[in-house]
Amino acid sequence: MAGPLQNLSSSKSSHRLTQIAKLRARGIGDHISLPQLVVAGDQSSGKSSVLEGITGIPFPRQEGLCTKFPTEIILQHSSDASSIVATIIPCSSRTSQHREKLQKYRRELESFDELGEIITEVGALMGIRGFGNQTEGPAFAKDVLRIEVSRPDGLHLTIVDLPGLIKVANDDQSNDDVQAVQSMVDTYLANPRTIILAVVQATNDIANQAIIQKSRIFDERGERTVGIITKPDLINTGTEDRISKLAKNEDTTRLKLGFYLVKNPSPKEMKEGMSTKDREDKEMSFFKSSPWKQQGLNNDRVGVVALRTSLQHLLDQHIERELPQVRQELIKTMEQREKELKGLGEERPTPSQQRVFLSRLATQFQQLCHAGLNGTYSDIDPDFFAVDDEGRSRRLRANIHQLNTEYSDYMRDHGQKRTIAHGASRGFSPDGDSLEHSQLAVTQEDMLTWIQDVYNHTKGKELSGTHNHVLLSELFHIQLSRWEVITRRHVKIVYEEIVYFVTGALRHVTQNDDVFHQLVKIATTVLLNQKAAAKDELTKIFQDEKRHPQTYNHYYTDNIQKERAQSARKTISDHLNDVVAKDYGGRLHISNTTFDVEKLLSALVSRVNVNMDGQACEAALTDLKAYYKVARKTLVDNVVRQVIERHLLYPLVAIFDHETVAGWDDETLNRIAGESAEMLAKREHLKGLLRELKQGVEDLKG
Repeated sequence: MAGPLQNLSSSKSSHRLTQIAKLRARGIGDHISLPQLVVAGDQSSGKSSVLEGITGIPFPRQEGLCTKFPTEIILQHSSDASSIVATIIPCSSRTSQHREKLQKYRRELESFDELGEIITEVGALMGIRGFGNQTEGPAFAKDVLRIEVSRPDGLHLTIVDLPGLIKVANDDQSNDDVQAVQSMVDTYLANPRTIILAVVQATNDIANQAIIQKSRIFDERGERTVGIITKPDLINTGTEDRISKLAKNEDTTRLKLGFYLVKNPSPKEMKEGMSTKDREDKEMSFFKSSPWKQQGLNNDRVGVVALRTSLQHLLDQHIERELPQVRQELIKTMEQREKELKGLGEERPTPSQQRVFLSRLATQFQQLCHAGLNGTYSDIDPDFFAVDDEGRSRRLRANIHQLNTEYSDYMRDHGQKRTIAHGASRGFSPDGDSLEHSQLAVTQEDMLTWIQDVYNHTKGKELSGTHNHVLLSELFHIQLSRWEVITRRHVKIVYEEIVYFVTGALRHVTQNDDVFHQLVKIATTVLLNQKAAAKDELTKIFQDEKRHPQTYNHYYTDNIQKERAQSARKTISDHLNDVVAKDYGGRLHISNTTFDVEKLLSALVSRVNVNMDGQACEAALTDLKAYYKVARKTLVDNVVRQVIERHLLYPLVAIFDHETVAGWDDETLNRIAGESAEMLAKREHLKGLLRELKQGVEDLKG
């Protein structure tokens, strides 16, 4: 047995193979693809015999019996005494109870003669039909039989023998069995660090053998597929030329790495017992005899010895090429697991540890809140406040300021129910509001007509040409009818922006999903309460607005005086132009005499036709415009200060602070920050894996 193993172990690859073997022994192969040999082909293609020829391990063969589960051979160099250990790696679909049962299996073999017994035991444990007392169940299993061989002159290498690909389902192998084998083989071949030993039978048309088709799918460039032609002794006489062309890579089916032609021992020879040397001698004698000696075969491509030697060279190149990438993936995996472990937070089995853990998170959350509210985005964590590719950020103060500015501008331009559209057509402005609250664009005349109508319905005991306080109140209340809809929509948008910030801040400080979701629940409850308080405050503000207009802001009287002065100036200007045109022939020239001045004044007065009700309506419009401006600005300021700042922004830091954490009882602490049995197991798993990964990084140095 030592011969074949020793031949594979070259001085060039010894160190690299040792490094890979250490990684595999640490279980890193379950997380990172490691270089390995995989023997694959159709059922009864001679895979097991090829595997025996490469490794020198005599796998049991029986008529009608094929590989039912993956067999992983781990060859390890050890300075200690030789050992052979058989274990089972359960597939992930097993129940926890069955997994535990399979994982407990461990057999130490005295020699390879016990392999047959081991395979029978393992097949029965896996529940495979036909093993032990199993008369039902699947014909194949995804569980892996792992045979670890350690010996002083051994090789560090992993070789896997897979179940043969099935062409058609039959009574013994269902369609599910066919698909199970296909999926299993695909998984192994898809590993980019697998050297595919594609075993094809000389007795079958190679184009019909699935392993060649699969190798082209998973190894498109043909850099890791070796074709191995078996059973040349069973072909029809006269077809040697066809097989020789295939072996020389001259047939229609070609592989970049070419083919090897081997003759496996016959069942009779295996039954009688044959040493490794006898096998090799008989094989070479076969190919040196007619008709094979006339085929011009390349001796480097014929026989298991040539195959074994070539594999050594191929392994050297393959490992040298893949090892740098393995190292990078190892480091990347280690960093990912460190981040995952960090995301779980520090260990916290007791209430005091849970309180400390949550207090630390609260500190980080408050820092983000203060930075967001104060606009100091670069002081704490610039990454959190960074602008994403879509232009969105969690710069809370900047975002709220922008929203408030847009709200103020919108109220200025579209807040009033009726707006005088200078030179524009009348109609409803398309601002997305419902018809009931949409804005109506009207002319100056339409506005005065509307005021006249309201004036007629609000007359009291006042004299003609004047208006009472009811008129201004009704006009104002109609004009502000859009305010509440616009404002509540604005507060809703601001609230959503705050929720986005708070959720992002909690996610940023809490990597653990369970803790994050618990904190979000608590924060959501607080935010909803704040939202309700904001809505109540808003309701009070609009209740005040629906009362009689009041203001002590001098801006109101200033606006009235300014508006009336402009109106008087326009009236005088219009009448003066009319007087000049009609009474003075288009040119006005008067001397500074009482007569000329009186004449001009008389001409102007004669043109003044006062409509007392119209004058009252114009005065009401002036008052309405002046008061509306004051009230609108006051409302916007009140909404920003009393609703948004007071109820939505200012309380943010108290959502999750030290006082909050201090007030939680042990049950609440455990619900939020306690670790479940699953989390504890995950933590221990990550810690153990990280130890192996870190050691694996050390293993690959040098």
